[in-house]
Amino acid sequence: MAVSQRPAEATTVALTGATGFIGSAVLAALTARGVRVRALVRREPPAPGDGIDRIRGARPGEVDWIRGDLADRAALAGLCEGAGVLLHLASLVGGGAEDCEAVNDRGTAAVMAAAGRAGVGRIVHLSTTAVYGEGPHSGIDVDGVPPAPFSEASRTRLIGEQHALAAGALVLRPALVTGAGDRWVVPGLAELARRVPARWEGGRALLSLVDRTDLARLITALALDAPAPVVGVQHAAHPIPVRASELLDALAALGLLPVLDGPALPWAECRRRLAAAPGRVSERQFTMIACDHWYRSEEIWRLAACPPGPGPLARLTEAAPWYRTALGLDQRESSDTP
Repeated sequence: MAVSQRPAEATTVALTGATGFIGSAVLAALTARGVRVRALVRREPPAPGDGIDRIRGARPGEVDWIRGDLADRAALAGLCEGAGVLLHLASLVGGGAEDCEAVNDRGTAAVMAAAGRAGVGRIVHLSTTAVYGEGPHSGIDVDGVPPAPFSEASRTRLIGEQHALAAGALVLRPALVTGAGDRWVVPGLAELARRVPARWEGGRALLSLVDRTDLARLITALALDAPAPVVGVQHAAHPIPVRASELLDALAALGLLPVLDGPALPWAECRRRLAAAPGRVSERQFTMIACDHWYRSEEIWRLAACPPGPGPLARLTEAAPWYRTALGLDQRESSDTP
């Protein structure tokens, strides 16, 4: 189904997940290049538009908002009609089995079927390294360990991958994604720093991270610049893993976390202290940050002809103001001011 020619900026890009953490960054990257984007949204769009009726009047750099969801066959047909690229970035990352199946399994099947009927030539589908399970994972290649999803979200996203692959898509598996809008990585670290104020396992863990702006650049390059469609499964992190201690130190230097200069606690003691100080972050989630979770990701940047950038630690400075607000640090400092 895939075609070999490189899409030009004149190509219409169909996009799901356009208002999400990663999708909004991709939308910004596409429109900055003057690309015509057609985006599926469930609610009124943030810019004026008349839904499906406007799609034929699109101009480069504009967004046509299609109101509907992944269960709406007519909306999906309007989304994909005449598009050269589909970026399926919508997913449900939490919730029960039925909701996850509706979005990640049946929803993905539906949008891939619509893309097939419309003859879309290039498809990128966003998944997650969480399909591998708890780990630890130390420098594994794609499917270097058998998938073993531990939640309904990751289980159904693994099923969704199969629908995408059957449609001739590229499946991207990012790991930890940081940057403005991050509701899990840095907020989770801030909570863990309060509950277990120590160097977890000495901070030795190696982690696969990518900043959302770099991930958006990668996805945009795969949509528009890669010489030929890339198919199959690829990891999508910065190619150089980050040591946990370096991440914690960088966040502390920006005033986003306290300095963790306590003892280098073994994992058993980390678990004991976590259990003694209840909170939102689970032990399984703690494992994802305190133990090795890194995945070889060099190949996708080469295939996309896209430089990976300076890395997620270098990007933290740009995101620091957003994190300060999200973590409530500005309000805390204001209340402490005499």
